[in-house]
Amino acid sequence: MKSLPIRNFCIIAHIDHGKSTLADRLLDYTNTITERQKQDQLLDDMDLERERGITIKSHAIQMDYIFEGQAYKINLIDTPGHVDFSYEVSRSIASCEGALLLVDATQGIQAQTISNLYLALENDLEIIPVVNKIDMDGAMIEEVKDQIVDLIGCPREDILEASGKSGIGIEGILKAVIERVPAPKGEEDAKLQAMIFDSVFNPFRGVIAYFRIFNGIIKKNDKVRFINTGKDYTADEIGILRLNPEPKEELRAGDVGYIITGIKQAKEIKVGDTVTLASNPATEGVKGFEDVKPMVFAGIYPIDTDDFEDLRDSLDKLQLNDASLVFEPETSIALGFGFRCGFLGLLHLEIISERLEREFDQNIIVTVPQVSYHCYLSRDKDKQIYLHNPSELPDVTTIDRIEEPWIKSQIITKPEYIGSLINLCMEKRGILLNQIYLTPERVELQFELPLAEIVFDFYDKLKSISKGYASFDYQITGYRPGDLVKLDIKLNGENVDAFSSMIHRDKAYDFGRRLCEKLKDLIPKQQFVIAIQAAIGMKIISRETISAMRKDVTAKCYGGDISRKRKLLEKQKKGKKKMRQFGKVEVPQEAFLAVLKLND
Repeated sequence: MKSLPIRNFCIIAHIDHGKSTLADRLLDYTNTITERQKQDQLLDDMDLERERGITIKSHAIQMDYIFEGQAYKINLIDTPGHVDFSYEVSRSIASCEGALLLVDATQGIQAQTISNLYLALENDLEIIPVVNKIDMDGAMIEEVKDQIVDLIGCPREDILEASGKSGIGIEGILKAVIERVPAPKGEEDAKLQAMIFDSVFNPFRGVIAYFRIFNGIIKKNDKVRFINTGKDYTADEIGILRLNPEPKEELRAGDVGYIITGIKQAKEIKVGDTVTLASNPATEGVKGFEDVKPMVFAGIYPIDTDDFEDLRDSLDKLQLNDASLVFEPETSIALGFGFRCGFLGLLHLEIISERLEREFDQNIIVTVPQVSYHCYLSRDKDKQIYLHNPSELPDVTTIDRIEEPWIKSQIITKPEYIGSLINLCMEKRGILLNQIYLTPERVELQFELPLAEIVFDFYDKLKSISKGYASFDYQITGYRPGDLVKLDIKLNGENVDAFSSMIHRDKAYDFGRRLCEKLKDLIPKQQFVIAIQAAIGMKIISRETISAMRKDVTAKCYGGDISRKRKLLEKQKKGKKKMRQFGKVEVPQEAFLAVLKLND
């Protein structure tokens, strides 16, 4: 087996540690992009990524580099840093042999750095530690190097210093990638096995799948088979990933590239599937990464019910580009037809809803996010019912217990914020497991928390309490029984299922009261009285009343007998009573969004 002049690597780091900027410098240095194509965050091609300064999608690009007279092909896969996009990171890691572990010299190692590092180590990737932003005023280069040595136990001299902004140390990084990252081990003579790690939808070409070839050779116009679906297609176009796709006649083991087969249906390609030749198929697929398990569920409904099919198409196309999104149709009494969608976290939900509005022009309503629960019935205590939606909860009298998901979290922060952060976690029903001083200036808090408590506003509060210095990461540990109740919101005695939520009994009264107060401010007045009630089962725990708009029916009466005015007022009273019986209360979009911001 000859050593191929190919290197595949990804960059892993915490959010905002300079991955995208460093990627820009690597592309500059290898002349992969021209002066005209240069711009900041070049690989972040979504408007949302640029506005927020975060990477949402993995992006792959090939660079050519000559080192000691030998030409090398270097495939860089840039990865996101936020905990909600760790699935993207796992897909990138499965396609690589090495990873740059990037640590900000001004902030040190953060929670997500550690999480992504363990992911890389599990996949036996060669780790190249890099201290970034060394030219900034607050850089603690030696301290950060100590942290890296403690974390991965590498020799101190193996740690590289760099600055993505000014281009310091870029040559050293490329040299380390070539010398330290192993060449791909693929056999060109073996049966074709290429793993799909991403895909996008092009309205003119259909689905474009990005893959990494582990074994074999693929040529243009070959008949290929997708092992997962068992369907055969023709490879109309194959090529490598430059800034713009570059068609090629053939791709070999170790290459990262794309394939266009003219597939128009999003469901026919699955990220993680293996492509092989139909004439000489491989019997099994490449073991890549596990199926994603969504943790936060919310309903997405079109504002106009006629747009239901358009919304379905948009979600199908978005799922191609983001395989961690799952959805299924559902109906709501208040909102009509829509979809129950599963997300990896609240930022993921926010990004998906914004992308639906911007990229697909969808006007949507997003309901209150929920986590999934396990419910066990009294008559069959071993039978498990999955609840993604509070409206699916069986009759309370038949329930034995409800279990909720718990997480183990790591918070890395400065010592002065420990007290406030412990208070925050205790408010959220947290259990303190450990407190470790990594250095005199950095401490790691380990907590167990119910996932439902961090879904709403936990991340925002964590950042504001610690003035942005705390970093947060978590892993799901399993399900535990909890004293959970279903909280319903009623408008004039009718349940609005979009506002229903599962909540811990101790917090139900406070949450219900605040939600009723918020809705009172947001629902416009009608010509009849509106009662807003929060209820647990048959018991009302909070109530607010929106008084009726009063039309002055006696305005035309001037002087004369009082009985005439009374007659008009009595007639109005009867009319209002009738309106209250038959009138419908329109709930504005802001009311649904307000639930997410209850603690503002």
